[in-house]
Amino acid sequence: MALLEVSHLAKHYEKSRGTLGALSRKPRGFVRAVDDISFSIEKGEMLALVGESGCGKTTTAETVLRVLEPTDGTIKLNGTDITTLSQHELRPLRRKMQIVYQDPYESLDPRYRVARTIEEPLIIHGVGASKSERRELVSQALAQVELSPPNLFLDRFPHELSGGQRQRVAIAAALVVNPELLIADEPVSMLDVSVRAGIMALLSRICRERGMGILLITHDLGVAAHFTDRVAVMYLGRIVETGSTLAVLGGPQHPYTKALCDVVPRRQMTRVPVNLLRGEADTAGGPAAGQGCRFRPRCQYAIDRCAQEDPGLRPVAENGHVAENGHEAACVRSGLFELIQINGN
Repeated sequence: MALLEVSHLAKHYEKSRGTLGALSRKPRGFVRAVDDISFSIEKGEMLALVGESGCGKTTTAETVLRVLEPTDGTIKLNGTDITTLSQHELRPLRRKMQIVYQDPYESLDPRYRVARTIEEPLIIHGVGASKSERRELVSQALAQVELSPPNLFLDRFPHELSGGQRQRVAIAAALVVNPELLIADEPVSMLDVSVRAGIMALLSRICRERGMGILLITHDLGVAAHFTDRVAVMYLGRIVETGSTLAVLGGPQHPYTKALCDVVPRRQMTRVPVNLLRGEADTAGGPAAGQGCRFRPRCQYAIDRCAQEDPGLRPVAENGHVAENGHEAACVRSGLFELIQINGN
């Protein structure tokens, strides 16, 4: 049984019609921020959700946590359907699902010392019988995120920490309640390049040692390639390719994934990538029914069939046989692209 199972998840927002639109009974329109996606995460596994800004990655994360209410679909945590639970019923499960946000400068209260920031989740969830017991748990959490010795950090304010240290404090505040699922929303994008690898190595180690599932939201394919087990590529609210990290980034079968891979700098790059994305993604809600593939306006490989069909995920064929590694792509021309290297060669 998977730790997290998301099936046909959707989150739609109604567009404003304005006064004239309402008076003329203009049909209601919707922004399909998340549009029928499915994925799962096993214990001890890190799944990367990648894509451009505005494609629905953070909305997906907040809907999975029930911070946002889903429009459709189901969310199961350890086999328990949490989709329709009331906030009262959901509260005991909040401890099992935690999130680390992108900006450590905004996610920490500047008025709180480090000790209080990490202790607050313990108080909310009723963990620790006494102040001294909670203090010990806070110190252990700091040690787990490699802020040692903890006594040097307990009484500091956020402005007294570096960016990397602040993000480690945010991670410690999420880990202190011993969650089973951690969502890391662009956890290193605001940090210096010199500290990114350390933060990602920390998350990877915690994932393995604790058997915790991690949903990593990122637009950095280099981070996904080096630290994750599987990748799901998202475009305009839909997952367009998914599979093991090696399969997806080593042999992309959707033109969007191919374009993302082509712009990643690699050693001994002998030519300028030609498969660059054209234009901007239309984040106004995606194509209407019958208008074909949502990536078609930016795709240089589009054919007539793409104008009629918005394909769902389908298994990728290798040498005429369906791949057994779970590699799937939502493209009528999957199999078009050659393998590329993701190890920097």
